[in-house]
Order: sequence, then C-alpha cells, then structure tokens
Amino acid sequence: MDTAFAGIAIPELLLFKKGKVRDVYEIDDKLLIVATDRISAFDFVLPSLIPDKGKILTQLSKFWFEFTSLVCPNHLVSADASTFPPVLAKYRGLLDKRTMLVKKTKVVPIECVVRGYLSGSGWKEYKAVGKVSGIKLPAKLRESEQLNEPIFTPSTKAEVGHDENITFKQMQKTVGNALANKIRRTSLELYQKASLHALSRGIIIADTKFEFGLAGDDLVLVDEIFTPDSSRFWPLATYEPGRGQPSLDKQFVRDYLESTAWDKKSDPPALPPAIIEKTAQKYLEIFKLLSGKSEL
Repeated sequence: MDTAFAGIAIPELLLFKKGKVRDVYEIDDKLLIVATDRISAFDFVLPSLIPDKGKILTQLSKFWFEFTSLVCPNHLVSADASTFPPVLAKYRGLLDKRTMLVKKTKVVPIECVVRGYLSGSGWKEYKAVGKVSGIKLPAKLRESEQLNEPIFTPSTKAEVGHDENITFKQMQKTVGNALANKIRRTSLELYQKASLHALSRGIIIADTKFEFGLAGDDLVLVDEIFTPDSSRFWPLATYEPGRGQPSLDKQFVRDYLESTAWDKKSDPPALPPAIIEKTAQKYLEIFKLLSGKSEL
C-alpha cells in the first residue's frame, strides 16, 4: 500500500475543477482527472486520507467502462500515464493508475440513480411516504429488500450541499423528454449488465449512480461508475432483508461517523487509524472481487 495521496498541483495546466475527491485539469480539448485519496461523507471532505483509494476508483472505473462500452460510450481516452502528453512526463509517477485522460462533454445536471434494493435515502423516503422519487412501491417492504424490478430515481446535482431526489417528470422538465427517456433506459441497462456480473462474483449492487454528458448529440457516460464511492455493494452470502447490510463501500465510513458525536454541520473529525485501515481493505477487496485482478 502506498503513502496516501492528498492531491497534486500541475502549474503547466489550467485547473478546471477541484472536486471533493478529484483534481481536474484542462489539457487541450480534454480533461485530466486525478483521483486523490481524499474521502467525503455527508457533503464534507474528511481530514483523513484512505491509502490507494484514488487508484482503486480509477482502475475499477476503467474496468467498468470497458465492460459496459457496448451499452453506452464513455469519456475515457486513456488511463495509461505513459501515453499522456509530454508536459506530464515528470508527474508520471504520481499520476500512474489514479488518472484518466477524458473527452470534454457538456455534463447533464442530473444524478442518475438506479435502485435494485431498498436502502439509504430510498428506504427513508419509502418509510415516510411509500414512494421513492415519486414512484409508488408495494406496501410492507422491508429495509434492504429487493425490488420487483430496478427503478430509476434521479436527483439534483448540487455543487454545494445535498442532492435532492426529484421525480422523473421533474427531470423531463429539466433536460427534455427525449434525453430523459434515453438516460433512464441507458441507466437501467448499465445496472442490469453490471449487476449480473457482480452477482457472479458474489456481490449485490444494491444501488448506484451515474453521470452523463453530451458530446454533440451523443450521450456519453462520464465521471466514475460502479465504484465504492458511487455504489452500495453487499456480500451475497450474508444478504438478509429486514436490516442494514454489511457493506464493501463508503457506507462503512458513514456508519462510523453516525456513531460519533459529530453534528454534520461543523468540521468533521479525523478517522481513527483502525477505520482508515479497514476502509482501505474494503475498497481493495471490492476491486479484486469485481475486476478479477489480484492487485492494482
């Protein structure tokens, strides 16, 4: 395991965006996405780093982009630092395995969430009103229960603060009927294809979120897909509806923070070394299980 990586300054390039866990630079007509080892929860970037996390997010996204390329094209140009433009040669050691060179797109301002199981904010909303994002669900469903069929539950894409669940009709008003329908259909196809693969590896993908962009008129998958930061992964062997599930994703960190006295309004606390180590182990385990690779 390498030393944790907080970020990188590349003065030769224009900083396009500094996200919660990614530093994004412009390079000609493309973007350079550097995944750091920062971790966020409850809309805060935590002061602790998770060693190798950025490499895992990048390498797992690369695996899934290749796996789903026939369902939807994606923005990945290269994840091989040795192929990056010469201006980046001196940074190659830092960028290796945690960086993607991608096409620029016009990002669709919607978080595209697919849920196959009832958990997280979907479970909270269902308990309150019997619906998720305006979709009425059967009565008496239990926490973590598998839905009859996966549902598409979009949300706003907030730069600051919480994303808010919206109905599909609200999404249609935001992006137009044709694009909304295409995104919903594509999201469900992506989830179904990845879920079957994950099940064959002993993993349930309970829910996940996608981001899409437009390259001209073409719909393009962007950001990351089916990673522990964007998905809820449960071991199939211990799955049991009616309770929360042990997770191989960021939920482990959220659960720890929920057990502390942190008010989710002030600066978040540092994670104890044992939680950092366990989180790193969970991220690496899910990478190996899903990709079939023995190392990063």
